[in-house]
Amino acid sequence: MKIAVIGLGIIGGSFCKAIKKHTGHTVIGINRTLSVAQRALDEGAIDVIGTREDLGEADVVFLCMYPQACVDFIRENGSYIKKGALVTDSSGIKRAICPELKKLSEQFGFVFVGSHPMAGKEKNGFEVSEAELYEGASFIITPCGADPKYCDILAKLALSIGFGKIKLTTPEEHDRMIAFTSQVPHVLACAYVQSPCCPNHDGFSAGSYRDVSRVANINSKLWSELFLENREPLAAELDILIQNITKIKNAVESGDRQTLTDVLEKGHLIKQNLGE
Repeated sequence: MKIAVIGLGIIGGSFCKAIKKHTGHTVIGINRTLSVAQRALDEGAIDVIGTREDLGEADVVFLCMYPQACVDFIRENGSYIKKGALVTDSSGIKRAICPELKKLSEQFGFVFVGSHPMAGKEKNGFEVSEAELYEGASFIITPCGADPKYCDILAKLALSIGFGKIKLTTPEEHDRMIAFTSQVPHVLACAYVQSPCCPNHDGFSAGSYRDVSRVANINSKLWSELFLENREPLAAELDILIQNITKIKNAVESGDRQTLTDVLEKGHLIKQNLGE
């Protein structure tokens, strides 16, 4: 197949590198900054630097940009995409953009299937992309009403480049679960490192500090968009987190050892029973 990857940051760049490493597909790279596309070409991550006219050659198109930028790109360039081509996004939110992308697919004659690779790093940009980023990771697919054969094409492609698990779901369930598994940890990390103690952590910290603070190294522009586009599920999860932290805080302040033990033990048992 000919595969066009739009946006050559860490996610798009890693898609390119993984496709080139594991398959014989041709990769067309399209990026706003030409120097990044040239670097991708020089490193063999793509076969050609593409333009919107090259979209007419692509069998599959990966949109690897900020969520709203994916919609804007298709709105402006959808007429160049080959009829019947498979278009997917890689966004960390789905309800805010999948309906629009589905509508645009009907307007321009391509097939849209949402997706989200569950992998990444704290740093961004093509320079930190790697062919192994997706090894063993989960690849989430939101069919959005597409014929199952297109979901199968996307799933087989994902597995062929190293993903270890395919998860089919709805945009609603995706956003609800991502609020818990991804967005809340970023909120927690950013709040945690704003303690006045943080600058003096060296010599006092080990694994716990590192584990909790790691994802505070955040792309604030991207994550602000993700948080706001997913505001209802995220706010609901933050309410739960605040309630649980408040229980612990109140027990500590009042010296209530039994309540404190009960709350901590409940967390211990939940994690233990998950076996992970």
